[in-house]
Amino acid sequence: MNTLVPLLLSWLQLYGYPVLWICICIAAVGAPLPIGLLLLAAGAFAALGDFNLALLFITALSASVSGDSLGYFIGRKVGTRVIAWLSQTRRIRFLSPKVIARSQEYFQRRGIWAIFLTRCLLPALGGTTNILAGAESFPYRKFLLADILGEALGIAPPLILGFIFGASWEAVGDVLTTISILTAILLIAGYLVVLLLRTFHRMRTGRSETTAATSTKPEEFQMASSELTITTKKLQQGTESENDSISCHFKKGSNV
Repeated sequence: MNTLVPLLLSWLQLYGYPVLWICICIAAVGAPLPIGLLLLAAGAFAALGDFNLALLFITALSASVSGDSLGYFIGRKVGTRVIAWLSQTRRIRFLSPKVIARSQEYFQRRGIWAIFLTRCLLPALGGTTNILAGAESFPYRKFLLADILGEALGIAPPLILGFIFGASWEAVGDVLTTISILTAILLIAGYLVVLLLRTFHRMRTGRSETTAATSTKPEEFQMASSELTITTKKLQQGTESENDSISCHFKKGSNV
């Protein structure tokens, strides 16, 4: 078990809800605190009558949303300036203004899913995602909606499981940690598979376009050669007509 957990649990038993709020808010900003285990323990304490389960949920949700919003506005204040500085010229290799523009466009389209998933499935990436959302100027209303839904979905299970299993919350914590690791691996593997399939599709599309362009070249050459032949014939006909007119002119002159 994490060495911080006994200390946090002792503070939770001594000071109650304020300690839970502060710990969750700090973790939401980006501090590596074992909030999942803390919520499990809080649910177990609620089963013993030390806390109210509904108040625990409200406290945890408000703390998470506050910490996430703080991280968002930090990114909005500092990150936008960094991105603007990088977008001016190619300050860093592989970070051209075009690449930065593409990343901003992609986050505007898919960022809401990144925010939602990092609340309930990948909480370790939540702090980074908050700062990135602010830096990319993602709309705060959308951020807040995805944040509240994701945090509610991420907070409820450990509280309920801790309340149900009571004294066995440590074993449940080990199971949840294993499940979260496996989920993260599956999500990363799925993303890599999708990325690989898209790359293969682009390669096949590029090859087909190249083949089509190559096949059309002989036809274009034939059309060009036929046009050249027609033009040459017209020039020859024009030259012959001019010669005929000149010869007729000389004949008339000799007759005179």
